[in-house]
Amino acid sequence: MSLSALERWYTSQCNGEWEHSYGVKLNTLDNPGWRVEIDLRDTKKEGVSLQTVKIERTDDDWIHYWIEKRRFQIACGPGNLSEAIELFVGWFASE
Repeated sequence: MSLSALERWYTSQCNGEWEHSYGVKLNTLDNPGWRVEIDLRDTKKEGVSLQTVKIERTDDDWIHYWIEKRRFQIACGPGNLSEAIELFVGWFASE
């Protein structure tokens, strides 16, 4: 469900211009884990700020997310990518 939600979010931002300059980046971390950057430029959340939120359960079960340089940033454990994406989609949909 989370990947589909991110796909829908991305599609909703595409307007013939946004997708040429902005988007979503997904990488792995070596500790291990995931790193995601989601552009907020030219979206309804462009000017929003968010301090780092940390969810720490175990060494492999964790999520950190924040906004930096007009991008929603995610770093998370190897099994937390779906949960982290759901957090982003829910945050973006909130008023």
